[in-house]
Amino acid sequence: MSSLISFLTIRKQYDFRSIEIGRWVTPEEKDRAAVQFDRALADLMVTLQGPEELISLRGHLGLQYGIGGRPGVAAHYIPASRQLALAKNAGAGSLAHEWFHALDHYLADKAFQTQSSTAFASSCWLNNQPSIDHPINSLLYACFREILLDASGNQPSALFENSKRADSQLGVFYYARPEEICARAFEAFVEDTGPNNSFLVRGTRHSDEAQAGLYPQGEQRRRINLAFGAYFSALGAALMGPVTHED
Repeated sequence: MSSLISFLTIRKQYDFRSIEIGRWVTPEEKDRAAVQFDRALADLMVTLQGPEELISLRGHLGLQYGIGGRPGVAAHYIPASRQLALAKNAGAGSLAHEWFHALDHYLADKAFQTQSSTAFASSCWLNNQPSIDHPINSLLYACFREILLDASGNQPSALFENSKRADSQLGVFYYARPEEICARAFEAFVEDTGPNNSFLVRGTRHSDEAQAGLYPQGEQRRRINLAFGAYFSALGAALMGPVTHED
């Protein structure tokens, strides 16, 4: 049975720069994935209270499905080409996380004075990069502060400390990267405030990572969700523009 939803209609609706499908993706898999992407992106748009251009980052973001998979990696964001890539059979639940990486990267030179093409806004904030004064940027900085610092604003947050502990146990530097911490915090925000969609996000409450404190918990989670809500409400309103009424 054919569907009215396709990756072509998704690209046109959101104005993605490109959508690439892997050669080993069957037509049936492609059709099924298109429906999943369509529902997930629509739910994300509802959660963010913004228009289609926010989802595609004003046409800068490209999507890949079933291309260039790496063992053990369900999804990844590629800063050099501004592409969000999901593996064919393992990317479900990763879309929100990778989309925030794309947003974090996109905002770096809009919120901070940086010339780096690979910078993330979250890392710029943590490293005290000179900021660009704007009311919406101030709301973004508030999100980073709630995620990365404790309630006093003077010490690392519990989420940050738990992430450092996980890295120490595993002998890696991954979970404590500011861009990774912030992407996981965004996942929690989406799962708490948006429509239930396991293709978009899952696992921020009851997964092994959640039990290890790698997602925000308790009062910090509540504060982060409020900060993200304020930021995306203002951003969405700015992108939507003033509402006009016809007589």
